[in-house]
Amino acid sequence: MTELLYLQDSYIKDFTAKVLEDFGDYVVLDRTAFYPGGGGQPNDEGWLQREDSLTKFEVKKVEKREEVVLHYINKEKSLNIVGKNVKGLLNWDKRYTYMKYHTAIHLLDAVMRKNFGKAFLTGGQIYADKARVDIDYPGLNKNMIPQIEYMINSEIKNGRDVVIKFLSKKEAESIPDLARTKPGQELLKKLEIVRVVEIVGLDVQMDGGTHVKNIKEIGSIKITNFENKGSHNKRIEFVLI
Repeated sequence: MTELLYLQDSYIKDFTAKVLEDFGDYVVLDRTAFYPGGGGQPNDEGWLQREDSLTKFEVKKVEKREEVVLHYINKEKSLNIVGKNVKGLLNWDKRYTYMKYHTAIHLLDAVMRKNFGKAFLTGGQIYADKARVDIDYPGLNKNMIPQIEYMINSEIKNGRDVVIKFLSKKEAESIPDLARTKPGQELLKKLEIVRVVEIVGLDVQMDGGTHVKNIKEIGSIKITNFENKGSHNKRIEFVLI
């Protein structure tokens, strides 16, 4: 079982862990700060460094498989040190960018709900230089985009803390719309402890990804594209500036 350090602290840039298993092209650690991807957020990248050497092994792919996280490295550069410690080093610039985009997606969702009523995010994807969200909100149209962008940037300018909480199943089920997607709603039924991300005073939702501590860290956003893909599917793309 791999302890998921990122669930408690998104700002861990490096960590020490024990190698539990070594399969040549990937290793399993007892703990990790590498986010394995999910919910539209890409997996982290970085390096693993042997405790007894300055040699670093690049980690380009990370995935969660049941209770463990797999860290993929080049097969010919296998660590081959089961039971020994390694240092994990995240590509922090890339991770921090993902954090800002992820929080910005939550903020966009919250602003839509606050100002225009119930809307559902039906999908989303974070990239290195942009993000997109798909929204089920029949009334959304291109003329509303400048107003939405202004409201988001106004919230960012004022700033709100972003906090992580762990709730019991009973507490979680008492919060309306805590899970915003159908897969999330199904997962909520199975969990005994639920991790939530709260933009204080604005939004609370179930989430397993990494986020900034205050929305001011986002900077500002620019909505670059809007597509009407059907009455129940509108797509917004934005970049951080």
